[in-house]
Amino acid sequence: MKIAIVGAGWAGMAAAVAASRAGHSVTVLEAARTLGGRARGLEVTQPDGGDTITLDNGQHIMIGAYSETLALMESVGIDLRAALLALPLTLRFPDGSGLKLSRLPAPLDAFAGILAARGWSWRDKLSLLRASVGWQAARFQCPEQRSVADLCARLTDKVRAELIEPLCVAALNTPIEHASGQVFLRVIRDSLFGSGFGDFAGSNLLLPRADLSALFPDAAARWLRVQGAVVETGHRVAELARRDAAWSVDGVAFDAVIVATAPWDAARLVEGTVDCAHRPDSPADAANEPSTVPSTDRQKTCKWLRRAHALRFESIATVYAMTDPPVPLQEPMLSLKASQTAPAQFVFDRHPLGGPPGLLAFVVSASEKERGPLEAAVRAQAREQLGIATLRILQTVVEKRATFACTPGLERPGQRIAPGLIACGDYVEGPYPATIEGAVRSALAAVRML
Repeated sequence: MKIAIVGAGWAGMAAAVAASRAGHSVTVLEAARTLGGRARGLEVTQPDGGDTITLDNGQHIMIGAYSETLALMESVGIDLRAALLALPLTLRFPDGSGLKLSRLPAPLDAFAGILAARGWSWRDKLSLLRASVGWQAARFQCPEQRSVADLCARLTDKVRAELIEPLCVAALNTPIEHASGQVFLRVIRDSLFGSGFGDFAGSNLLLPRADLSALFPDAAARWLRVQGAVVETGHRVAELARRDAAWSVDGVAFDAVIVATAPWDAARLVEGTVDCAHRPDSPADAANEPSTVPSTDRQKTCKWLRRAHALRFESIATVYAMTDPPVPLQEPMLSLKASQTAPAQFVFDRHPLGGPPGLLAFVVSASEKERGPLEAAVRAQAREQLGIATLRILQTVVEKRATFACTPGLERPGQRIAPGLIACGDYVEGPYPATIEGAVRSALAAVRML
């Protein structure tokens, strides 16, 4: 089949590789000049006029349970051990307290890590062990309407504050009071109690040593071009239309289209194919319906649009800063005590990841502050929690709609929009929150639907 893939983020490039492997003729159309979508590289010029630094539009991590993502990266020639720094799951604070898993096989690594957690009383540890056993006994299932706060109500305050809250905001980018308990349990199952990929344990933190475009999308584009596929950047698709049994993308005919953009841009394209406000009063009206989608499929398409428009979003801010002089952290990734006045939940030392000495990335999930107050609060937080007196801000990247709000009972858009028109991305129906693995799995499922 002749396939158009709109969007060259991780989902779009994953779909392109999978479709090419399946024997289809693939054309990828991307509006930006840089591949990667919401997980891409970003060139930043140092304030002193020195060399540029390649950062990311947001600090991302992966885990060893991202089996489909890791397999896909490997298939296009990425050396995983060279590209990723693998560490046991660590949620330690600058004072050394918190959780760090051992290198034992799962789930022993989780249980051993809980027992060895620093700064936790036996009451704290036992509350988490009891909850973990209960989650396993329930096969990591709970009622759809339960929040993470409901799910963890019997845990001690310390465990909720030092483990559940940072883990939930890192994985779901949603505060525990509003986050889906069922999706959180799926993350816990696969990360703490599941198997990994290759030599990686499922719970391993995998920190990128390359920028996010180089980590997969750029390599995928090179691989695709060798296979004869077309990868076109700087092409923002303006029109999508149904033409008999085929689809037209900006006037070019394709057998099928995979829409791999952000949900709001996908909705923009889909809205041009159907008139959901029109309700035919007679068969004659239906025959003349102003829509490029047959009337029998209009209801499904309009339902997809309603769900896409109903999604709410959470922002993520990443504050990149230099310490002067360079101050190495105890770990490549540390948890921070977050509050209204101390907004960052995590800080990353980018030097072990290939960056210059002293380069830090502060991550503020579910960010609400404006840029100026946010940077001032991060500086104060660095002084108080890390003992860093001087912090020079390089770049603050704010993704206003970084992820969808992963709330209990959320009805996400499905993947089938209309015959021959399929959506993929981290927001479509699936077991995961807005993660790279969720995006990749949706892309592979989209290709299987062709």
